Amino acid sequence: MRSPVEEIKERLDIVEVISQYVKLTKAGANFKAPCPFHSEKSGSFFVSPAKQIWHCFGCQKGGDAFSFIKEIEGVEFGDALRILAARAGVELVPQSKEFAQLKSERSRLYEVCELAARFFEKQLSSSKIGLEAFEYLQKRGLPKENIITWRIGYAPDSWRGLSNFLVSSGYNISEIEKAGLSVRGDSGSFDRFRGRIMFPIFDFYSEVVGFGGRIFKKDKNDEAKYVNTPSTILYDKSRILYGLDKAKLSIKKNNSCVVVEGYTDVIMSALSGIDNVVSSSGTALTLGQLKLIKRLTDNLVLGYDMDLAGDTANKRGIDLALSQGFNVSVARPPFEGKDPADVVLQDPAQWVGAVKNAKSIMDYYFENSFAANDAAGAGGKKAIANILLPQIKRIPNAIEQAHWLQKLAQGLGVREEDLREELKKVKLEQSSVLTGNEAVITPVKLNRNQLLEERLLVLVLKYRHLVGSLDDGIISFFSLPGKGIVAAIKESNKTPGQDAAMPDDGPINVLSLKSEIESIAEKDAAQELQFHINEIKKSQVRSELERVSFELNQAEKIKDAKKSQKLHEDFNVLSKSIQKLEENCKK
Repeated sequence: MRSPVEEIKERLDIVEVISQYVKLTKAGANFKAPCPFHSEKSGSFFVSPAKQIWHCFGCQKGGDAFSFIKEIEGVEFGDALRILAARAGVELVPQSKEFAQLKSERSRLYEVCELAARFFEKQLSSSKIGLEAFEYLQKRGLPKENIITWRIGYAPDSWRGLSNFLVSSGYNISEIEKAGLSVRGDSGSFDRFRGRIMFPIFDFYSEVVGFGGRIFKKDKNDEAKYVNTPSTILYDKSRILYGLDKAKLSIKKNNSCVVVEGYTDVIMSALSGIDNVVSSSGTALTLGQLKLIKRLTDNLVLGYDMDLAGDTANKRGIDLALSQGFNVSVARPPFEGKDPADVVLQDPAQWVGAVKNAKSIMDYYFENSFAANDAAGAGGKKAIANILLPQIKRIPNAIEQAHWLQKLAQGLGVREEDLREELKKVKLEQSSVLTGNEAVITPVKLNRNQLLEERLLVLVLKYRHLVGSLDDGIISFFSLPGKGIVAAIKESNKTPGQDAAMPDDGPINVLSLKSEIESIAEKDAAQELQFHINEIKKSQVRSELERVSFELNQAEKIKDAKKSQKLHEDFNVLSKSIQKLEENCKK
């Protein structure tokens, strides 16, 4: 009987799995993209459909579909298995070893959150006050079918209504607290959400990971308008975008993502026909959220008001987006001060038009800066320059930077040269592009010997007849996997037309993938191979020279004349070998 892992691998194509997260482009028989795990402009991230593997030649991360899901979702193997099993339509039966691994704390919390969502849905449709909440939502413009689609519910105004239900369903108080659904006080545990309209928050795969609760009764004005799930094993606000599970396909199709603040903004936008919309849940954009969007598009439309003079958090989020290579624009509906949900309720066409005609972020900055300050006075000119010069300095392209500087000079009625002098004085805050909890992944650098071995192995994998140029001295330089590759190629060359029977090993697959994307022509390959063979020989001779030099130094210290003379002779022979190899490289 096949294991679930084998069945999932058979049913799912790695290209389809990864393309849900990363925009892949065809590169010969493979696919490539900028790596989602470290910052880079060129595409070092490759996916091989034939080998069903992925690898980044920058940070050296790689593996199969399971390792990709583990890395990009930040989960353990059991959760990666559950995610891919659901997509492949593979049932994880209790008898399997993987099923036992899956029954982790995370999976129990997923179950708790899902059951809580069903509880809230039931309360909205069947309880007296729940029906009042339902009517309130409809007055706000949400049709019944959308309330059902988005699984909106109601939390009863009781201290332990949800907790008692979950305990009776087989979950303990500790699990309910870890899911963020109850709070421990002096007199015991009580429900976090009471008397609120409940919006389930979903992860990328439409699984409930948290909730946002909104008051709707007038007698609750002394309470916070929204209460959200705190950080849990499942829910990290800085890495979640409300509505992304439903919007992801539309974002890819439209090559654009609209970001709004509230839950109802997302739902009402979808009603107006704009379904490539997500919510940052009332916070400025974080690095984790931007990375989620970056998987799908480079184009970002912001659908909320920003105070350029005082809204530091949102400006930091925008700077962060620009630093990640996003094209940022701003949607400005004509109804000033209204949320997208209110605009859609009043006139959907106005919101659609605002998104369609979104202004670039620099146009938005200019328009708002000049509207808020008097450009005729010295104080106004200075205030405008203080807002706009840092934004202009962040632009990496010199031509684009010159365009905005010229526009600013014209708007202020000052010399462009004076603005350039002021621009030199502007110091950008590094923190503006380093917000977020994500660890910075530094690309792995191989040492020189590893690079030489890798280069030779890639060449002989691409042009296998060249393996005969590798003598025993060169092969002894290789690592154990490298020696295995050479042996497999030599064995396969004995029978013309036969592929090398290599072990199914990660490093071998990676080098084989690299040989596929190698661009060197066959006519140049032999010369390239010889160059690297000479480099390896030089490396070997230099290592021997270091050893001889050390021993010679020790022999001279103890005044061992006979040994010193022998070592001097060895040193001279090795030095001549280096010279000869240098001459060979120049030919």
